[in-house]
Amino acid sequence: MKFESPLERYLFDKYILDVCIATLTQGGVTSKLDTYQFVSPIDAWAIPKYPDQTVILPPNADLQAAVRSFVVQNELYLRMPDYWLGTWIEPETHSCYLDITSLCFCLDDAVQQARALSSSAQRKIVALYDFKRGQAIYI
Repeated sequence: MKFESPLERYLFDKYILDVCIATLTQGGVTSKLDTYQFVSPIDAWAIPKYPDQTVILPPNADLQAAVRSFVVQNELYLRMPDYWLGTWIEPETHSCYLDITSLCFCLDDAVQQARALSSSAQRKIVALYDFKRGQAIYI
């Protein structure tokens, strides 16, 4: 990533820390790279757009380094208008998922899209995230 000034670099570093802190305290977060905006509780569901690019980290991973690396590697996607950075800590294994997320505003459509993506991907989508209720929906 290129930064025009030290301030831009510091704001990016702060964003990465904010993502990590929110992930650890809330169990996951969805945010927009170009605005550093976090999704609030809205009536929408998050779907991993490219399941094969999802990174699954073990519980003891260096989350800050992993998020930074994931963002740098996927910057072009994460700057697209309807794509978001998604993080999620799976409650049973405590593994952390990092993915390129899209939002869907109808649950039935979200489930259909997730199943279609899963059928063509090597890595299956295990859950959607319900922003309004703040919980994963396993499929």
